[in-house]
Amino acid sequence: MKQTYIKTWGCQMNEYDSSMIAKYLEKTGQYSMTTNSEKADILVLNTCSIREKAQEKVFHQLGRWKKLKNKNPNVIIAVGGCVATQEGEEIFKRSKHVDIIFGTQSLHKLPKMISEIEKKRKFLIDISFPELDKFNCSLPVQKKGYTASVSIMEGCNKYCTFCIVPYTRGKEISRPSDDILFEISNLAENGIREVNLLGQNVNAYQGPTFNGKTCFFSELLRLISEIDGIDRIRFTTSNPLEFTDDIIEVYKDTPKLVSFLHLPVQSGSNKILKLMKRSYTTEKYEKIIEKLIEARPNIQISSDFIVGFPGESKEDFQQTINFIKKINFDMSYSFIYSSRPGTPASEMKDEINLKEKKERLYILQNYINKQTMSWSRRMLGSIQSVLVEGISKNNPMELYGKTENNRIVNFYGSSKIIGKFAQVKINKVHTHNLKGTLL
Repeated sequence: MKQTYIKTWGCQMNEYDSSMIAKYLEKTGQYSMTTNSEKADILVLNTCSIREKAQEKVFHQLGRWKKLKNKNPNVIIAVGGCVATQEGEEIFKRSKHVDIIFGTQSLHKLPKMISEIEKKRKFLIDISFPELDKFNCSLPVQKKGYTASVSIMEGCNKYCTFCIVPYTRGKEISRPSDDILFEISNLAENGIREVNLLGQNVNAYQGPTFNGKTCFFSELLRLISEIDGIDRIRFTTSNPLEFTDDIIEVYKDTPKLVSFLHLPVQSGSNKILKLMKRSYTTEKYEKIIEKLIEARPNIQISSDFIVGFPGESKEDFQQTINFIKKINFDMSYSFIYSSRPGTPASEMKDEINLKEKKERLYILQNYINKQTMSWSRRMLGSIQSVLVEGISKNNPMELYGKTENNRIVNFYGSSKIIGKFAQVKINKVHTHNLKGTLL
């Protein structure tokens, strides 16, 4: 069995893709996974192009792997993911020791590509978009813990001016609803209690059904909630533009859908949202939140923010801070804007210096952190439903689990309840976790 090392950069979609790569390789019976790159026969780099200088980060890693290949010329190096799709043969030109380049939609071809390299030792590239072929192969369920991510769609049609995703993952395409339900049913039979539905824009899901009709996202959520064994449903990520009333209605009648939503807004300034081509306003976003709170009064919201987008004035930034306070976001993923080659925003004039961007980011994150702590303090004395995931990493005498609103809780209890839901009373609040008492 050949040892395979997979290094993953990026979002949950990249993590999900890497898990599929591992399954495809292991299914052949010829490969096993290793955490030691120096002992690997196959080195796989699954890349992301969202962050600044993503391409250079890839080439730096490939430079480090070149030393391993110099020691063992038989080592096979494969580069996949968004940077692979974006850069294509340019990777070969700069790193001639790379053997394989594969795209986000062609990862299922990797076992065959490796086999061909072993026979001919000639580099291969496949960054085509064969729609959903990568999901069509039957794969064994790999159980790690009691939560699992399931990809329900690929790609995006929004073409926000800052985003490279439509160019690296293609247009929106939804998996058949029956395939998704079958996969989740198998996960439930193997002990999974919580699923997280993944996609670049999950609320745009429109999957074909067995009888030729279309299953929309709201219907898919209700169907998943009927699967025995699945007691919690999450999803990420979604776009306010298509967060329609039928999805909001699900929060009224589907208690398995958690009272926690990640809904990216990116900016609190309508001027900046227009420059980003987000196609909604802060007023529309606020109206969605109002409807969600009406449907689920205890819901908490997290979001994404880009700081220092070209054209963002001090007034625009202050509008974002005011919006953060108004919505009372619980958490956020916030970043300094970085230009992505090939996107419309890369052609915009960026007059904000890095020092100013860093100061704005610090201010924004400081406000969010205060609100996160405020939300946590509200939980003091409350009784939370906690999915018990294992032994605490900091104290082997304690268990740990996760609440609906993504808080880690540590508490004393029997290992027999691992993998089950437990009622825990919160009696201490810390910055990064909670302490509780098992009821």
